[in-house]
Amino acid sequence: MQASLEIDGGEELTERQKDVLNAALRLLVEEGDRLTMTAVARRASCSKETLYKWFGDRDGLLTATVQWQASKVRVAPIDRARIDLPSLTASLEGFASDWLSVISSETSIALNRVAIARAGSDGHGLGAIVLENGRMALARRLKPVLEAARDKGLLAFDDAETAFRSFFGLVARDVQIRLLLGDGLKLTEAQIGRDAALATRQFLALYGANDNRDEGRRRKPPSS
Repeated sequence: MQASLEIDGGEELTERQKDVLNAALRLLVEEGDRLTMTAVARRASCSKETLYKWFGDRDGLLTATVQWQASKVRVAPIDRARIDLPSLTASLEGFASDWLSVISSETSIALNRVAIARAGSDGHGLGAIVLENGRMALARRLKPVLEAARDKGLLAFDDAETAFRSFFGLVARDVQIRLLLGDGLKLTEAQIGRDAALATRQFLALYGANDNRDEGRRRKPPSS
């Protein structure tokens, strides 16, 4: 299930608003964070007044745009009372697969390059928006799953942030930095599936409680 995304008033995004955010993403790729409300309005064939009504100011539009991209990384809903190893594994593999698909897309590569180039130039630019609404938002989304699994005795850890960072690192490895530096690495759907399964298996080997650690070591990623 894709994470819901809302505008300032609390309403879920309409298809038209999603079209506007996709237009803003394309402009970010082309122009960096120098994009203007005027340019977005022109590209999306809507008025600036509509943009201000929906998203507030330019930073609000940038924030919604990054959130829209990050929302493509889904976390499967879980029943805290019934979570078990298969449902935990499926949730982690799905998250890892979505995240690898997103970070390897041309849009995300370009967006992150722009954010890195602008990092430190001011205290509230695109870099800060990407960090807060990308990586930090993903942590807030997955930590409840990890904590629910810990409460059921499936995982063992003291700090959810540390556990999340470990999983994030196992999923990302050196993939994102290689892509950002121009490596011609191409991730196929099959490769993403194998990498997601491997990262999940390694995470369970590190953090699985009791027998789950052994299960994580034994479990093999699917063949292509």
